[in-house]
Amino acid sequence: MEKPKEGRGRVVIENIVPEVNCGRFPIKRIVDDLVSIEADVFGDGHDHVRARLLWKQEGDRDWQSTEMQSLGNDRWRGEFPVAKVGRYRYTLLGEIDHFETWQSDLKKRVEAKQDLELPFATGALLLEQTQPRATNKDSTKLASWAKKLRSSNYDADAVAFALQEELLETVNRYPDAALETWYDKELEVVVDRERARFSSWYELFPRSWSPTPGKHGTLRDVAARLDYVAEMGFDVLYLPPISPIGKSFRKGKNNSVEAAPGDEGSPWAIGSAEGGHTAIHPALGTMEDFHALVARAKELNMEVALDIAFQCAPDHPWVKEHPEFFKNRPDGSIQYAENPPKKYQDIYPLDFESSNWKGLWDALKNVFSFWIDAGVLIFRVDNPHTKAFPFWEWVIPELKEKNPDVLFLAEAFTRPRVMERLAKAGFTQSYTYFTWRDTKEELTQYLLELTTTPVREYFTPNFWPNTPDILPAHLQTGGLPAFRSRLVLATTLIASYGIYGPAFELGENTPTKPGSEEYLNSEKYEIKSWDLQSASSLKPLITRLNQIRRENKALQSNERLHFHSTDNPSLICYSKRTADGSNLILVVVNLDPFLVQPGWVNLDLDVLGLAASDTFEVHDLLADRSYRWQGRRNYVALRPAEMPAHIFRVA
Repeated sequence: MEKPKEGRGRVVIENIVPEVNCGRFPIKRIVDDLVSIEADVFGDGHDHVRARLLWKQEGDRDWQSTEMQSLGNDRWRGEFPVAKVGRYRYTLLGEIDHFETWQSDLKKRVEAKQDLELPFATGALLLEQTQPRATNKDSTKLASWAKKLRSSNYDADAVAFALQEELLETVNRYPDAALETWYDKELEVVVDRERARFSSWYELFPRSWSPTPGKHGTLRDVAARLDYVAEMGFDVLYLPPISPIGKSFRKGKNNSVEAAPGDEGSPWAIGSAEGGHTAIHPALGTMEDFHALVARAKELNMEVALDIAFQCAPDHPWVKEHPEFFKNRPDGSIQYAENPPKKYQDIYPLDFESSNWKGLWDALKNVFSFWIDAGVLIFRVDNPHTKAFPFWEWVIPELKEKNPDVLFLAEAFTRPRVMERLAKAGFTQSYTYFTWRDTKEELTQYLLELTTTPVREYFTPNFWPNTPDILPAHLQTGGLPAFRSRLVLATTLIASYGIYGPAFELGENTPTKPGSEEYLNSEKYEIKSWDLQSASSLKPLITRLNQIRRENKALQSNERLHFHSTDNPSLICYSKRTADGSNLILVVVNLDPFLVQPGWVNLDLDVLGLAASDTFEVHDLLADRSYRWQGRRNYVALRPAEMPAHIFRVA
């Protein structure tokens, strides 16, 4: 084995946290965060070690540096700020700190009453060795200090001078590069804007938003009625695909194989003679209408998120223009989508093993770029797990390099490792299993996985109680109380959530058949008429919850979520707080939509910053009522028919 180019570096750097897949993928943060890094940094022998954290924004030439602080047992921690959206790099640097070692040994020699002549000469030599690397001003200071050490009488004043922090700080400004050990990787941080962490999504089908029942709605109709969504406090308006819908093999109502005359088909069967992924369904309007909707949303402090579904109807222009983008069956026909025994003849999946994969990648990137130019900076991507991982690893950084503010939500209800890989590949947020987590144990275990394990460094969850594809069993059977409790959980457990409306606020809960999660008369296949003024609408509760989220910083982050025990398995209790403790929220939810559930909440007082003897006020932000609580055990009783939850602000 050959000798290294420089063998005098004596420091080891390992076990860096966070580091995703040995540095293969970046961690994620939000602008103005402090990025905290820990690592083991140590050397041979008894010499002291110095560890530094280096960082820079992508494209900067020079590194910025900060001293890491020892946590004991060779563990070190450092932090750096990320003040701009974009990509950052960070790495670590270690070296033997000869001068600090000398100062430490000098203290021991003084305590042992040893002769100090030779130690003082050693200190002077270290100062002189630093001089050639120093600026003229500091070089002069170092020479003066060295001379003072050499001419010292080694009394108490001389020792105090030798141990001054200024000497160590000056020497450390000019390390010997030949003796430094750099970590063997430059790690990355992707820094997004605040909406990547905290967002409230509302999904609607534009074709169902005409003020005239049964008439095909337009983008102009949505813009005209957008106040309804804004009044509830949502900041992201999410639209399913708005492109032309294919006519061949079009699905009928309730997903029937054959469409009847006048059936609208599924928006996810993209493409017809009118155009493909960069065209707008003529019945919805024009590009001018889309621009008007984007502008109206901005006036209401909202953004438009667009669904991107990379699949094609048989009528899509790409089928003729780029047949190589699709797989062929042995009989020469194009392979339609299947999930045996289900068949989706109205959709052709794209072939990511195509001989023209480069052309396919470019075509798909151009779809994103087109809508970004049209004012869209948030994309919900349909089934990204059925597309090649290398494509996402390429296209998302490519798009963010030019448009750093663009965000991507992965709609991938699939295996955990696949969902995590998509997040590593660049997706900003991800759908989750929240929709199917019902019990206190299931919810607690899942939330701890999302917020306390290494997954949190790159996987940002977005909780959806329902979607157009998923009507979970608890909503089918639990009625409006179940809708309320799931809404409280979604809005307070995690900082980003969404609902498919108006199906959610109106309590739509009839499946196609028992055991199915498909809606009867699903909006995916037909125009719906919604009674937005219904007296039973959950709009007031949704509005209040979004207001509570905006007014309480603790609910705008996934950090510092803590579960508190209860003596009733139907009651779940948890708290969230800001880093400085100025905002503390305590939530108790009844998970039973049918019965009143009483019980004792057992608070972890140290987490809340309270003592066992403290009496404190909890103000219920839902009921606008205050209570005096004391100590660890406190009683609650929640009636699902009235309000299945308390959201307390703790004073």
